[in-house]
Amino acid sequence: MASRKDFLRKLGGSALALSVGSAFFEPLMASDIVRDLKNVEGPPESIASDEDYWARVQQAFTVDRSLINLNNGGVSPSPDFVQAAMKKHLDFSNQAPVYNMWRILEPRREGVRQRIARNFGCDPEEIALTRNASESLQICQLGIDLNKGDEVLTTDQDYPRMITTFQQRERREGIVLKQFSIPVPAEDDDEIVALFEENITPKTRMILMSHIVNITGQILPVKKVVQMARKKGIPVIVDGAHAYAHFTFNHADLDCDYYTSSLHKWLFAPHGTGLLYVRKNKIKDLWPMMAAPESMDEDIRKFEEIGTHPAANYLAIGEALTFHEGIGAERKEARLKFLNDLWIDELLNHDRVALHTSRDPKYACAIATVEIKGIPPNELNSRLWQKHRIITTPINHPQFKGIRVTPNVYTTREEIERFTDAMLWEVRNG
Repeated sequence: MASRKDFLRKLGGSALALSVGSAFFEPLMASDIVRDLKNVEGPPESIASDEDYWARVQQAFTVDRSLINLNNGGVSPSPDFVQAAMKKHLDFSNQAPVYNMWRILEPRREGVRQRIARNFGCDPEEIALTRNASESLQICQLGIDLNKGDEVLTTDQDYPRMITTFQQRERREGIVLKQFSIPVPAEDDDEIVALFEENITPKTRMILMSHIVNITGQILPVKKVVQMARKKGIPVIVDGAHAYAHFTFNHADLDCDYYTSSLHKWLFAPHGTGLLYVRKNKIKDLWPMMAAPESMDEDIRKFEEIGTHPAANYLAIGEALTFHEGIGAERKEARLKFLNDLWIDELLNHDRVALHTSRDPKYACAIATVEIKGIPPNELNSRLWQKHRIITTPINHPQFKGIRVTPNVYTTREEIERFTDAMLWEVRNG
């Protein structure tokens, strides 16, 4: 086990390597980073505030430090060695695409499928690799047979594209979309389950729910809702776009039949990668979005039948997963909560500031929505960018308004402090 002294010595050497060129990001050095991260001892809560440890993590990224990106909920950067792996596979593909891409690289997806399944805690034959959570969700939303007059149920805080998907089925097939509100924040599991149950009618045929709500960072009790609905014979599609590799859980914690996520968010995989989980006995009756032969009816790969596509993006998921596991899911979660607590603790001392996200670590992690009363979200968002080069996301919802703040593991403590100072200036002068 490496000592803290050894770790810091390597950190200094790596910083020097970073300064002299891209050789720092060769695969061997990437392995060194992962090994060093694993070898630092201590509980996640203490490592969360260890800036030496996180400096090592930060060196894996090539982000622009002339700005502060606090919108990692949309899409996150990949570490340099993930980008390098994808480029390597792309270069190899282009030497002889019909041979290298289809005969050599494409079969290697199976190893990535096995690793994702192992991490999520399911059978590899239940994992499809998709382009994003939206694609995975639409496979489920459009792939379950519905008749005219059938109802689908969700909240009014779900992702707009998924609402649009149901609305198109309303126009095309005559189904009925039913939405309801949940508290902001929501800190009572039984209340959430009751709200879903109260809105079920004899015509309800499908439920869509977020694992973590994209506009507030609210973590919802997926397992309890799934099990309640299962007793009534109603399938639940879980939108985990922001959840996977963000905070610690596996499939056993959810017990769902359908789960979706984007891997280019919190896993740091290449842009345009996602996952779809479908319980094995549900695969046959779920139609793919693009047609597949009847022989694939019970094969999870029918959801990957999208025509010509690059193998490189999917193979580089392996490097991203190695990096995530090298940090450690518990340490990563603790660091993300620590970074959010830094600015929240400072800002909540002021009467003009309202937080629309729970402080209970059971119900939130790195996503938080904050309001400065008297300043419209779009105006505050613009001021932060124009004056301070800070990127956030404006949120305008009938129940609440504010800006969404999402730091990441490459975010430095100094960057959080600059964001806090900028917000305090707006509180006092805006």
